[in-house]
Amino acid sequence: MDRFLHKKHLRTVQAKKHIQDNPKRHQLKKYADATLGSGNLRAAVALPEGEDLNEWIAVNTVDFFNQINMLYGTVTEFCTEDECPTMSAGPKYEYHWADGGKFKKPTRMPAPQYIDLLMSWIQDQLDNEAVFPSKIGVPFPKNFMQTAKMIIRRLFRVYAHIYYSHFERILSLGEQAHLNTSFKHFTYFVQEFNLIDKKELSPMQYLIDGFEKDTQAK
Repeated sequence: MDRFLHKKHLRTVQAKKHIQDNPKRHQLKKYADATLGSGNLRAAVALPEGEDLNEWIAVNTVDFFNQINMLYGTVTEFCTEDECPTMSAGPKYEYHWADGGKFKKPTRMPAPQYIDLLMSWIQDQLDNEAVFPSKIGVPFPKNFMQTAKMIIRRLFRVYAHIYYSHFERILSLGEQAHLNTSFKHFTYFVQEFNLIDKKELSPMQYLIDGFEKDTQAK
């Protein structure tokens, strides 16, 4: 079995468990799913009245992690070192990996290696109770929002890479509606809580602007 696909499945199960073991977080996830099902994505990302912002960010961060894992899983066999020798989102945007450990300095690498390291790094954050607490009553660390923003910013890069390098494959698989809905949901969530600097969104600004026009037209 492909190594990434195996790890992808494991990560998704672990990330779901992260919510299911916390009744409060599980309740928020059910609320998010129900609101999302209404078709109003702006309403789906808004903080529910009376709820803790960190809890809401945590629930949605796990959800987007799972979504992007599954979306990338549909094209992973085509995202090879030969086809994607760099982690890019078009000729003007290339991402280098750094994690403060083995890769202390930003390092250029093929997209599949970058994404594999990224997903492993995110899973490590989710599994670390000191960084991403899952138990009821355990407070979030002071730097939680900073960590969540970094996770979200890096997940955006996977969306961008899929659109720029694998969208034709997404079309051939009939997954474009799923990808577009997921990215639109992600974009609205990012905008609602100001999680990514606008300049970081530049590779996908044309699509984000399209979302805004669609909203204004309704």
